Amino acid sequence: MKKSIIAGATGLVGAKLIKALEAKGDPVIVLARRPIPDLSENTKWMETDFDDLVAGGSLPPCDHVYICLGTTMKKAGSKDAFWKVDFEYCIAVAKKAREAGATTLSLVSSVGANAESNNFYLHTKGTLEKAITALDFPTFNIYRPSFLLGNRTERRPLEALGIHLFKAIGPLFIGGLRKYRGVDVELLAAEMVENATGTHIPEGINYFYFNEFSGGKS
Repeated sequence: MKKSIIAGATGLVGAKLIKALEAKGDPVIVLARRPIPDLSENTKWMETDFDDLVAGGSLPPCDHVYICLGTTMKKAGSKDAFWKVDFEYCIAVAKKAREAGATTLSLVSSVGANAESNNFYLHTKGTLEKAITALDFPTFNIYRPSFLLGNRTERRPLEALGIHLFKAIGPLFIGGLRKYRGVDVELLAAEMVENATGTHIPEGINYFYFNEFSGGKS
């Protein structure tokens, strides 16, 4: 039975990861500033100030770490604030988890992530992938979804419109464009857990796009 840590547990993907792992009965530690309601007995909340973690905190022993921590440029308010959450916090979690014994890391990145990109968002995601690669996790699963489809707790009218749009035009993305189809977060979370807890995924760096997500074969 593997012990997992989730960073970004209150987000769209993280909340689904909790449910998927709880269904398996595996022990889970969720990192968050505030308590998360309705956790099962096998899931524990660890009060976490990510600034403290960057400065030199530690994490408990674990086998696997899921990083789905992130913000938006609008919510962050600046490139520096966005970088702090989407790079500094994430790489700190990865480093501390590796020190705590984690051998597998699953990262929610983005389609088009590239450290050399002129797009700040894609540059940040690509730089994070590169930095985590340097930590030498035996298994590093990188998920590069396009638009995430799911119900958020906060109201985002434009994003809600985007979800309906992506659902409508998704089938038009064929061939090389398939990786830009919207991805259902519940299916993404289920695939992440299956790949992390099963034995069918090889060691090394593994990239996952739309075609590899459960339900993404059509």
